[in-house]
Amino acid sequence: MILPIYTYGNAVLRKHAEEISSDYPDLKKLIDDMYETMYHADGVGLAAPQVGLPIRMLVIGLDALAEDNPELAKFKTVMINPVMLEMSEEEVEGNEGCLSIPGISEKVYRAEWIKIKYYDADFNEHIEEFEDFIARVIQHEYDHLEGSLFTDHVNPLRRQMIKTKLNNIAKGKVQCDYKIK
Repeated sequence: MILPIYTYGNAVLRKHAEEISSDYPDLKKLIDDMYETMYHADGVGLAAPQVGLPIRMLVIGLDALAEDNPELAKFKTVMINPVMLEMSEEEVEGNEGCLSIPGISEKVYRAEWIKIKYYDADFNEHIEEFEDFIARVIQHEYDHLEGSLFTDHVNPLRRQMIKTKLNNIAKGKVQCDYKIK
């Protein structure tokens, strides 16, 4: 089932998400619904707060980028209760957009590599390192679990320049090809 995506201005996007346990109601269905929602909106990642749930879970699927980046073809994961363990001091700049902030993309600096602990859909623990684009996507989605948005990382001058667009999104004055709330 395709879920509505909560947009900039919704309070759930600014909450620190709570951990869940393996007996979370209908967890497998929620994961499937989040993937369906993400793919329908042409996204590569989606965090639970973006569908109105203040829980520590995110999904990522990068197969849509495989034509230009074959190494991303098979990257698909769900991360439950992720904890960032380490991040490189070296940062790289990249353009980011967000399904919750439609029509805006900006340059953001992110750690070049990360080390993260998380649980998969079966609640098996993983500790993994990621770098480059995958690390960027994970950091972006992880921010949602911390109540942060990519626009919080934009330099102050650029943030001031997009303020009107952000206010319009918060007022519901935005067009999308997917369901929003």
